[in-house]
Amino acid sequence: MYYSILHKTRFRYSAPVSESVTEVRMQPRSEGAQRCLSFKLTVSPSARVSSYSDNYGNTVHHFDIPAPHKTTTISAEAIVILPPPPPPPKALSTSAWADLDALTWAEDHWDFLVPSQFALATPLIERLATELEVCRRDDPLTVLRELTERMYQTFAYDPEHTEVDSPIDLALESRKGVCQDFAHIMITMVRNLGIPCRYVSGYLFHRSEDHDRSEQDATHAWVEALLPELGWVGFDPTNNLVAGGRHIRTAVGRDYADVPPTKGVFKGRAESHLAVGVKVAPTEAPIPDEEVNPRPMGSTPPPPDDAVRQGIEALEAQQQQQ
Repeated sequence: MYYSILHKTRFRYSAPVSESVTEVRMQPRSEGAQRCLSFKLTVSPSARVSSYSDNYGNTVHHFDIPAPHKTTTISAEAIVILPPPPPPPKALSTSAWADLDALTWAEDHWDFLVPSQFALATPLIERLATELEVCRRDDPLTVLRELTERMYQTFAYDPEHTEVDSPIDLALESRKGVCQDFAHIMITMVRNLGIPCRYVSGYLFHRSEDHDRSEQDATHAWVEALLPELGWVGFDPTNNLVAGGRHIRTAVGRDYADVPPTKGVFKGRAESHLAVGVKVAPTEAPIPDEEVNPRPMGSTPPPPDDAVRQGIEALEAQQQQQ
């Protein structure tokens, strides 16, 4: 299947800012069966865009706008080919836990086994793990399949309840949130079992017959767990899915802090407002830019007056994955 992706981001400032510096993680990965055939990043006001590959193999674009401006618009266009992968088996052998331990002993997966910024164990998550029977039983694949389904049944999808930097306890207390929250909660429980687990940022192609809970016009997030014989397998607790031919991977990391679609700072006494629009379509041609209308996704308050006088930069608003 060929997918055309258009991801449009707009920052508006309440007053002109003197400079802004931004990192972008929007280029789909070429890994496994997925291939990014083309990618184009356009920035307004015009800026020189550079790129590098981070520690996890994600492509990071970055640019600096060193002149006064009141808006920044970023348009990312990509064409990806993603054949439907073969479905994993229903279960693994009875020796899979021992095989997994041997695998993690022989290879370096430490980053995906230890707590990270947004994936930290708390009393609430330990209580949830007991409730959902998250323990070493049966085989790792069976436990992950059942955990994906039980999280889907336990949590309500609510894009208004949490923010991009909310701790997992907020979603745990209310039992509602978005894909970013569900991914962090699942990662924390899975790592506690000794299974390497990582956060995946990307896009989900929505079809009406699938009845997905996640938002169509936003980026998406799910998890990948390392399993013996199978390698990295994706699980989407938001939609109760094993990741397949509709999940387009952009970046992987320990949690959201490693893979935000945009991350930046600006200089100036201003409030920053963020709007995002995403469209994914099965096609061999790019999506016209006018088909994507960014919608508001939050704001950041202006920095203190003394910070502006000292030239200290304020963080840009970030995109919550939904």
